[in-house]
Amino acid sequence: MIYAVFAPLLFAIFVPWISKVKDRIHTGIFVFFIPFIIFLYFIQFIGANFSPIRQTYNWIPSLGLNLDFYLDGLSLLFVLLISGIGSLVVLYSIWYLDKSEKLGHFYVYLLMFMAAMLGVVLSDNVFALYAFWELTSISSFLLIGYWNFKERSRYGALKSMLITVFGGLSLLGGFILLTIITGTTSIQGMIEQVDIILESDYLLLTLIFILLGAFTKSAQFPFHIWLPDAMEAPTPVSAYLHSATMVKAGIFLVARFSPIFALYEGFFIIVSLIGIVTLCWGSYMAVRQTDLKGILAFSTISQLGMIMAMLGFGTEAAVFAAVFHILNHATFKGSLFMIAGIIDHETGTRDIRKLGGLFTLLPISGTLAVFATFSMAGVPLPFLNGFYSKELFFDATLGLEGAAWLSQAIPYLAVFGSIFTFVYSMYFFFGVFTGPKQLDKLPKKPHEAPIGMLISPIILVLGVVLIGLFPNMVNGTFLQHAAEAVNSNVEYHDIAFWHGFNYPPLIMSLIVVGVGIILFLTRKKWQGIYNILPGNLSFNRVYNTIIEKLDTYSAGITNTYMTGSLRTYMILILGTTFIVTLMYMWLTNGFTIDFSQVADVTSLEVALVTIIMIAAIATLFVNNNVAVILVTGIVGYGVSMLFVIYRAPDLALTQLTVETISIALFLLCFYHLPNLRKREETLSNKFTNIFISAGFGLLIILIGISAHSSNWFKSISDYFIENSYKLGGGDNIVNVILVDFRGLDTLFEITVLGIAALAIFSLIKLKKKKEAE
Repeated sequence: MIYAVFAPLLFAIFVPWISKVKDRIHTGIFVFFIPFIIFLYFIQFIGANFSPIRQTYNWIPSLGLNLDFYLDGLSLLFVLLISGIGSLVVLYSIWYLDKSEKLGHFYVYLLMFMAAMLGVVLSDNVFALYAFWELTSISSFLLIGYWNFKERSRYGALKSMLITVFGGLSLLGGFILLTIITGTTSIQGMIEQVDIILESDYLLLTLIFILLGAFTKSAQFPFHIWLPDAMEAPTPVSAYLHSATMVKAGIFLVARFSPIFALYEGFFIIVSLIGIVTLCWGSYMAVRQTDLKGILAFSTISQLGMIMAMLGFGTEAAVFAAVFHILNHATFKGSLFMIAGIIDHETGTRDIRKLGGLFTLLPISGTLAVFATFSMAGVPLPFLNGFYSKELFFDATLGLEGAAWLSQAIPYLAVFGSIFTFVYSMYFFFGVFTGPKQLDKLPKKPHEAPIGMLISPIILVLGVVLIGLFPNMVNGTFLQHAAEAVNSNVEYHDIAFWHGFNYPPLIMSLIVVGVGIILFLTRKKWQGIYNILPGNLSFNRVYNTIIEKLDTYSAGITNTYMTGSLRTYMILILGTTFIVTLMYMWLTNGFTIDFSQVADVTSLEVALVTIIMIAAIATLFVNNNVAVILVTGIVGYGVSMLFVIYRAPDLALTQLTVETISIALFLLCFYHLPNLRKREETLSNKFTNIFISAGFGLLIILIGISAHSSNWFKSISDYFIENSYKLGGGDNIVNVILVDFRGLDTLFEITVLGIAALAIFSLIKLKKKKEAE
């Protein structure tokens, strides 16, 4: 499984080079095979006899950080959606994105996002899951802001990242609490300790933290506001994010942790309430939109709310319906986004007010839209998969237990939200494909899309029809395993279209269709209600106000200390370090002074230290550049002599080398600078300088003495003496420590220097380029 997770990232390394031949071959053709091969690999696990698979790869075992992957029915469902629809999205993008686009950037971001989502759904270690979780936020930020020359794209990308990263930090808090409670970082290990978690004093806090992560990612009310603005992304991105990936991550998270929290009534109340409110609000607001992708964005919000509500119910029927609808939603929503992209691509607009009568001009797209929109609406037809899961949803709302006030209201709210689901579905289809043509309002003369762009939505719509005709084809071999991973008590039962006229969910469906038709036909008469609700109320306005206030206040705070004065910066840094460290060590009795094991001070040492002190003080009074450098060099060479006395030749040689090179470089640089000029300081400034300098110096002296005088831990030097040759293969202990025991530390130090060198080189090149212009 590790190869499947990291294959997209590894291939992404080569995409920039592959994209150089995009004039001859579209980059997407090469990228297509990565998700397709992953899909073919995982599809082999579908079967009635499937059992979970676990794989562990040691990463940092001492910290409990391992790459633990766990494939069960739930993760298999999501992996197939991520890779399967990912393949179709890449195929669709080949015709949607022109070769003149920055295809290398696009496919690197897409592969990064794909790998992150695969890591989220396959990880069993909570901290590995969190790492992949945040990678989805970063990569989706890059995808949404792909057309970064558009202000709305940048706004939508930043908005999505701020909200989802806020949820991600909350999620990390929940994971840390779970790890503390259970003593394990394994999700399956946590599930085995449900009783301990449910008895914990931190149960509610842990649940809230985890749900914040899920709600922000899956655009639940009131965090839904980022999703409509994410529509500024290219349509292939929108299709992928909405049908199979980004917004489904929160759904997956709640499903994965349901075995832990489902027995807690707070879980039922919070998740069910937020989910059902999101369903109603999303479907209600979708009818208000005029942008095709805006309609689909709010429809996604409503559908996600419906799935979230079912997971909150936690019953066998609700869990199975939720899993079934995850699959169904991916098929009809993915195809609808691609159809919206086709309409935009072929007409030049997504404004539904300018569209109409396109069925005769785009007959194939119109036909596909019929199946997809009617399936989304839950129209009771046997060849539409959306009706089955919608009916199962209605069935799950009946007879709920716990929180009577909520259980009794949920069926009515479900019908209310589904009525508007029907209305926005009809609004989308009939507003685009029927009615009078408005060709004069279209930027482009519309015509049917090329066959390459139609292949992906055709495959998805075939999925809508085939699942509708043969729902049990994916039941026992696929859906059943996914549902059992969420609720082990789910029992197999056939999915049937007809249950009789007295079947309550059918009656609820007929009410939805009947009332929905009336509201759709009279939409222009009642749409003025949006002037009342939401009216001037807007969560976007709240978000914008918060961001503006944060910018204003943070700028005000920053400007108080970012004055451009190096003296001010040093005062803040050294002063804060002095005060905080001194107070902490004082309160914790950290100061220990013991001279019992200190060696005698020789006259040579006193002489050297005296010279060093005189040289250091002299730097304050010398005005000549060269003289300052030479006096500073005396300090460095004096320290190297101390190393010689203390029998540390390696350190002495290192100090001598560094000091010599530093002096040479200083002399080269200072040659081109004017002589130093002492600035006249006020008495208060001089007092501040003396206080901070003396105080910070005294603090360092006390810390050094305390560190030498303390013996809280066994000395690590014995370990290095015993193992430097055995493990490092060297007699020089210092060298072995630097190269072997602290090899990563040394490597990162070199990396930092390398990055700094590249930055300096880039600045020099940029300056020369500007001078040449």
